[in-house]
Amino acid sequence: MAPLFCHATRQTRLVGHVVPELRCGSPTGTTAGRRDVLWTTTSADELLSLVKQKGYKVGRILETQAHADHLTAASYLQNRFEENQGGLKPSIGIGRRIGQVQNFFGQRYGVAENERNGIFDKLFDEHETFSIGSLQASAVHLPGHTTNHLGYKIGDNVFCGDSLFHVDIGTARCDFPGGSASDLYRSGRRLLSLPDHVKIWTGHDCPPEGRQKPVPWMIVREHRTQNRLLKDGVSEQDFVAQRRERDATLGEPKLLHQSLQTNIRAGRLPKPTESGHLMLRLPLKLGNLRW
Repeated sequence: MAPLFCHATRQTRLVGHVVPELRCGSPTGTTAGRRDVLWTTTSADELLSLVKQKGYKVGRILETQAHADHLTAASYLQNRFEENQGGLKPSIGIGRRIGQVQNFFGQRYGVAENERNGIFDKLFDEHETFSIGSLQASAVHLPGHTTNHLGYKIGDNVFCGDSLFHVDIGTARCDFPGGSASDLYRSGRRLLSLPDHVKIWTGHDCPPEGRQKPVPWMIVREHRTQNRLLKDGVSEQDFVAQRRERDATLGEPKLLHQSLQTNIRAGRLPKPTESGHLMLRLPLKLGNLRW
């Protein structure tokens, strides 16, 4: 699961955060006898509660990419924050390369252009700087897991999304469309060229056997000496071989199709059908079967 990230300024209590997920559960029966899929907002609501408790004002919602394994809560949060902040509507930002991803998957799933084009409020360029209250932040292009992947450096913190994972996991997978193990190696080494004390906040933490508790961040020095796939001394050739071997054993994410159709819309719901239903498409894989 994706963790919740907030970064606030002490002076203004203005917050930027990297978005959590919506949760998509198993089909549930209804009184009409249908089998519907239940979406829940548990993770996002935890963040809403934290922001309210701390008295923060959220000015930015930052996406690292269009995720393929969970549904973004960006649009849901944007609307809730606007309601709770007296009309102050946080912007949703992502890397400029998202347009390529929107076009590719929009055509694949038949998502109308007016449901996916121009829906992000801010498109970041490589190295672009921006402010969160009195804090200065910058966008960092980190391709490999996906082509459009972006990280955010805020002070001595880097929110790296799906690039580096914690040292006992290694890195994100690279077998999604446009993914590249070579690109991820270079992105990872770029992060590990930062000063030793910089904190790397990863986008996922699924503790492996032997570690019970999730870890919010690790510092660059720990990755350079301990990261199982990318520590100092690992060559690009060795990394690519290990990453490809590992990726060959991984299955398709459970929520792949639901996630991509939702996330290229910045988390907005699809337009209702004539019958009033909100629908996403699932491809049929028939192999050579035809009739």
